[in-house]
Amino acid sequence: MSGLTGGIMGFALGGLLGSMLFGGLGGGLFGGVGLLEILLIGGLLYFAFAYMRRRQQPAPASPYGYAPPQGTETPSWQSESISGATASMAAAESDLERGIRHIRQMDSTFDPVHFTAAASDVFFQVQAAWTGRDMEPIRHLMTPEIYEQMHKECDRLRVERHINRLENIAVRSTAVTEVWQESGQDFVTVHFLASLLDYTVEESSNQLVAGSRTEPVKFEEYWTFTRPVGPHPWQLGAIQQAT
Repeated sequence: MSGLTGGIMGFALGGLLGSMLFGGLGGGLFGGVGLLEILLIGGLLYFAFAYMRRRQQPAPASPYGYAPPQGTETPSWQSESISGATASMAAAESDLERGIRHIRQMDSTFDPVHFTAAASDVFFQVQAAWTGRDMEPIRHLMTPEIYEQMHKECDRLRVERHINRLENIAVRSTAVTEVWQESGQDFVTVHFLASLLDYTVEESSNQLVAGSRTEPVKFEEYWTFTRPVGPHPWQLGAIQQAT
């Protein structure tokens, strides 16, 4: 209770009791205090002290503008939910992680590390088939669209009587960069950083047409593999040069 409010209450209570005891109700103390006066005085004292006790107890603060009931706590499940939501926001899931999780829902064995190893095998097989100008032996490793595209390029080389040789291939790094699902298909993109000898010769004379037999070139490519959602064989669907 503040000093000002306490002084006013003390003055009012003292004046009321004095008037009752020394000349108030029923003629005051010397005129005889009756039962009614005693009960009234007791009641006034009870309410006065109860009022002062309530004023001296500070109400708990609440961020929402009201005081929660005393003796209650935030339920444990609510505290855990708040903590979990905060942790989830702090460690937001990346697009790559989300894509991997989605694929694993239908194929629990999917692993990006093992996938890059398998993609590297396909990488070398495609390079060898390209140099041989025959994509038929690895047709099952490619989607029909990319097979037709590369098959036509091989036909062109044969018509021109040229051979594009890819030799001394050294893959410097491989990494899964994108994983997603779309239209009932899984997609995984692998980034290849490699160097190799890339040159073209005339078929019969072996004369150099383009490139260098001795100077390796570095290149970066993104190979995207696809399959129907679930544990099905992967196929090469696209090759894109890094810009």
